Amino acid sequence: QVQLVESGGGSVQAGGSLRLSCAASGYTYSSYCMGWVRQAPGKEREGVAKIDSDGSTSYADSVKGRSTISRDNAKTTLYLQMNSLNPEDTALYSCAADRLGCDYYRDYDLFGYWGQGTQVIVSS
Repeated sequence: QVQLVESGGGSVQAGGSLRLSCAASGYTYSSYCMGWVRQAPGKEREGVAKIDSDGSTSYADSVKGRSTISRDNAKTTLYLQMNSLNPEDTALYSCAADRLGCDYYRDYDLFGYWGQGTQVIVSS
């Protein structure tokens, strides 16, 4: 049974940084595509970043250059380091996983496994 548990959210001031974590269990972590999505109040869910089993990454334009997605296969944990945060980054951040290569998940809604999310609030 796939389980994804996020942590690391919180409240920060604009310009600050946060590191989100997603602890995964119940599957062959290293072979899965992993991703982060976010949903702000009243807005549609937005794909933030993905990382494939070979370590290749992709980012949404809204976070590119400010965020880094990484994975630790030994710890079966996914990370999202976010810097230069601004109020537009305020959202519920969730991690996602699935067994195909990340190219398949151009639409993040295709991911089959989801965590409950961790809240990020950025104040101006």
